[in-house]
Amino acid sequence: MDVFKEYILQNWALILVLMAFVIMLKITVFLDKKTIKHLYILIAFIFLLSISVFFEFYLSGNTKVSNLIKVLVAIRYSATPFIISLILFALVKDKLWYIMVPAILLAIINFISIFTGIVFSIDENGNLVRGVLGYFPYIVVGFYCFILIYALIRHSNKQIIEIVPIVFLAFSFLTGLIFPLIFGRDYSKIFCTTIGIAVFVYYVFLILELTKKDALTGLLNRQAYYSSINNSAKDITAIISIDMNGLKKINDTLGHSAGDEAIITVSSCFFKVLRFKYSAYRVGGDEFVIICKKTSEGELLDLIANIRKKISETKYTISIGYSHSIEQNKDIEKMVKESDEMMYKDKTLFYSKNSR
Repeated sequence: MDVFKEYILQNWALILVLMAFVIMLKITVFLDKKTIKHLYILIAFIFLLSISVFFEFYLSGNTKVSNLIKVLVAIRYSATPFIISLILFALVKDKLWYIMVPAILLAIINFISIFTGIVFSIDENGNLVRGVLGYFPYIVVGFYCFILIYALIRHSNKQIIEIVPIVFLAFSFLTGLIFPLIFGRDYSKIFCTTIGIAVFVYYVFLILELTKKDALTGLLNRQAYYSSINNSAKDITAIISIDMNGLKKINDTLGHSAGDEAIITVSSCFFKVLRFKYSAYRVGGDEFVIICKKTSEGELLDLIANIRKKISETKYTISIGYSHSIEQNKDIEKMVKESDEMMYKDKTLFYSKNSR
């Protein structure tokens, strides 16, 4: 009973955060069932890890159970890559099964160390001693932090408001890499709480961001578009209007699932060419807008060329129009009108040349 009481006292903050996380997942309407399932697994993993870490320190110095302590240390050393892998599985839609390979290899090496001491060992006084590969787990964690940042940024709209929580999450994991080297092994006592809070805070940011995103494509939605042109008008130097060609015919002949596939494919092309000062929005069924901030006309034309190039690699086509403001000498309404008019001319020209 005393052990249970001590665990609760040391981990109450973590327990509260994980309980709040579960409640949020129960009431959310923005995430699919598969993502929620992965997040539940992540929560359970962090909770079980906190129990393992607690008993590692609770039994520390007891030479009679040194082998059990070694197992608990191996679990702790192996945990962070698996946690980051679970985050990637939950938040990134790509099939990243191969991301587990380094984590599995690290876990194998850590458990081999129980018998060989190549990563860590326990001396006769019950103290943890690093082996010849003592810093290898930190190298693997650093690698996973890099993958986490890269994957989350790659699947974002590359806006500052999205980048900040990603950096926050990565920083939280990096503290698990750096702080043990600064503060010693005792940092591990608060590692699970640190990670639990970091993941929960990122999840809250994610939910807030999802209210601004189009559910089908991941692009920013119509509401976010109006917010941008109303609140950031002074920074906008160019607007690109884009409309798919032939979506109605795709829906009528092949069905709406084929139409959704077409929209998703076209949207993915925008993600591939976006930079931090460009924002892409889905403002209608097959209507898209890209807002450019502090962009020269040369940069604008290069962006349009890159979009056309990426679209040409698919089986779909688009019509494009744009408006550029030299030294911001046009208001937003005029730019939107000019961009739409050019896009409709491009669409008329397309249909005059193509029967499909």
